Amino acid sequence: MSREALLRIVEDWVGRAWLRPLDRAFMGFLGELAAPTDALFLLAAILASHQLGRGHVCLDLAATLADPDATLSLPPESELGEVAYLLPSRLLQGQKLSVWRQAVAASPLVAEGAGNTPLVLAGNRLYLRRYWQYEQQVARAVRDRLKQPVEFPADLARRLDALFPSERSPRPDWQKIACALAIRGALTVITGGPGTGKTTTVVRLLALLQSAALRQGGKLRIRLAAPTGKAAARLTESIGMAIARLPADMREAIPTEATTLHRLLGARAGTRHLRHHAGNPLHADWVVVDEASMIDLEMMAALLAALSPQTRLVLLGDKDQLASVEAGAVLGDLCREANLGYQPETVEWIARRAGEDVSAWQGDSGALAQQIALLRVSHRFRADSGIGQLALAVNAGHGEKVWQVWQHQPAYPDIAQIHLRGPDDARLGDFAVAGGAAQFAEMPGVAPAQGYRHYLNVLREQRPALDAPAAAYEVWAGAVLEAFDQFQLLCALRRGPWGVEGLNRLVAETLARSKLISQAWGWYEGRPVLVTRNDYSLGLMNGDVGIALSFPEPGADKLRVVFRQPDHSIKQVLPSRLSEVETVYAMTVHKSQGSEFSHVGLVLPDKPNPVLTRELVYTGITRARAWFSLLTPNPAILAQAVARPVQRSGGLAELLAEK
Repeated sequence: MSREALLRIVEDWVGRAWLRPLDRAFMGFLGELAAPTDALFLLAAILASHQLGRGHVCLDLAATLADPDATLSLPPESELGEVAYLLPSRLLQGQKLSVWRQAVAASPLVAEGAGNTPLVLAGNRLYLRRYWQYEQQVARAVRDRLKQPVEFPADLARRLDALFPSERSPRPDWQKIACALAIRGALTVITGGPGTGKTTTVVRLLALLQSAALRQGGKLRIRLAAPTGKAAARLTESIGMAIARLPADMREAIPTEATTLHRLLGARAGTRHLRHHAGNPLHADWVVVDEASMIDLEMMAALLAALSPQTRLVLLGDKDQLASVEAGAVLGDLCREANLGYQPETVEWIARRAGEDVSAWQGDSGALAQQIALLRVSHRFRADSGIGQLALAVNAGHGEKVWQVWQHQPAYPDIAQIHLRGPDDARLGDFAVAGGAAQFAEMPGVAPAQGYRHYLNVLREQRPALDAPAAAYEVWAGAVLEAFDQFQLLCALRRGPWGVEGLNRLVAETLARSKLISQAWGWYEGRPVLVTRNDYSLGLMNGDVGIALSFPEPGADKLRVVFRQPDHSIKQVLPSRLSEVETVYAMTVHKSQGSEFSHVGLVLPDKPNPVLTRELVYTGITRARAWFSLLTPNPAILAQAVARPVQRSGGLAELLAEK
């Protein structure tokens, strides 16, 4: 294959949206540097660039030869048509790994480590240099923190017993163990599924630490953060609820407000520059970050660089959720050995300092695993919870067990499955309006499952009088936002009739026909919107959700979009100032990370798609607190997704495992 032939093919790939224009621009940048002529090298470089947009940190040459077409953003196989001559599998047919690697390594634009070349070849992995550096930085910072000695109270066992009274259970108290491990290390990862008590654990940890500091006449500087505004707001709410259960003398000294990681690090609009970095570290004794599965490689490198050696870091998250939208699967890489058990020294330390016997969880794991606490008991889902049973089966990759849960659906009052005839099935629109409440049995102490009619009823019925004070309108706005959070449609795809775009249009039209909204396009009262890009001038972050409401003003009412801030205050923004938003009756599962809803409707398409994975389904299911509905025209799609775990290319896990 000649260089000219490859360039023509690349243009075709970009035209079909299989590659990004950015990838073509990167190819042009390489040409300006050294005018590369080897088509094999150029192909690898272009694909390495494209992998970043698909969540991979690098291009794995060996994995690419095993499945070349997986490197492009191809549509489902049924939509490809007769284009086999264009696919990477044809271009790389019969290619040997050694030959391809040699062609890449021979380029003056590639180095096998330190240097200033735009590309780095490490083993069989080809990186853009910046991401190779991020990986090296994260691995080095983690190893340094694991070696760093820290002091902990001599009477740690007594203090832990005071916070975690014995429940006479034969099982270890994993929350207590997590606190003990955090106190002895400069870096701790606390991971577990929904309802396992990650937030409760960290609040008790902070109470223990802060009470000890106060007795010595000081006060710890503690910062709470999460990757998105929505996740920060949820952390703020969860921290507040957990603090209320602590003794009165411990409550005052624990921070209750979380911020986004961008705000914590002092992100500067329109640049990658941060106010806090190695030369200007954060002023904090402890930093706690929730929803760590959403942290991409670049952000994790920035966070670790911004911490002084004396600052302790605690990461909270569910290692089995979807990885970050951007490149990397950092939490998954950190937790790679979480199930291998603790070394004998750690088992003995936990028994002595925490009074818990984890000898049954002894195993052969590395240094990082000694600072990982895996919370194993869910307090949210009972044995008769279909949501809990589905999540367990999906997470384990047991397709047969998933099928059994649906077969025994009458025994689980919190799940329902709707078989659709197609995207124009009227039941889909009806479900969005009413939430399919009739399909669920009533559960004591839980409000009935509801759809979008609920928040629109709250909007109409709780609207203050025209002469009501501004505070009354703020309370009303908060009630509407809270009501909207009760129900959410989630999609695997963005485009097409089964994606976010098609479903948002369908739901808006259905609500308009039902006279619940005034129109199905443009700005109207009740329109929910999702911020799609950080806007530092407005103080809004990617992932924030707002609702357009009409406020009385002299002469005429005026639409304003209301957002709930992490401190629970309400921000009002004129619609004309919001350029990067989209309607959000339906959102992707990726965008839902860091959120929870009373009722979730997960819509799966009719055909297989590369984005349908085990982690996506698990994340969608576990966004639901009380009710979960699966809507699909093809139930077999669920089984296929469960059988396909996410595979992200990168070398961080190997670097962390090095002795």
